[in-house]
Amino acid sequence: MQATLGRKGDYSVRAVLDIANHSGERRKSREIAEEMDIPVHYLHQILANLVEHGILTAVAGPSGGYVLAKPAREITLLAVVEAAEGPIRLDQCVLRGGPCDWDQSCPIHVPWSRALAALKKELEGTTFDELSLQCAQIAAGTFVLPPDAPAHLLPTPRRGQGMPQVAESRRDA
Repeated sequence: MQATLGRKGDYSVRAVLDIANHSGERRKSREIAEEMDIPVHYLHQILANLVEHGILTAVAGPSGGYVLAKPAREITLLAVVEAAEGPIRLDQCVLRGGPCDWDQSCPIHVPWSRALAALKKELEGTTFDELSLQCAQIAAGTFVLPPDAPAHLLPTPRRGQGMPQVAESRRDA
């Protein structure tokens, strides 16, 4: 089973992380698209949704762009994921494809619900300030992967400039 974000969630997280990495700077959509390898035509929809959810603020004009609507330490990974993908919840039985004789839950319901609650708790406890700091550590070669978070089994090809591009103020953190 793959536990990954959909395209909308992926692009939303990348866009917010790019803006957090350039804290205090207004970021143009084309800059975000180029640095984070997001199609610019789709990014406009992503950014509009993040503005609508109060995560970003858009500033119009030649010197405009996008900024975080509040400090990065107050924006959680859960807020961005749910803004993009909708609430993380268990609306239907995870066992699909056979008859179900249970009214409100099946034997899998309790452990699956607990796993989702743990996921939500972890995402809610992770801020974009922390993620931006990790980007700086990765760029500096000082990030140590925790033992309970194994590395990717498959490499992820990246075409953009990527997440290691972090504002100078972050590199010293």
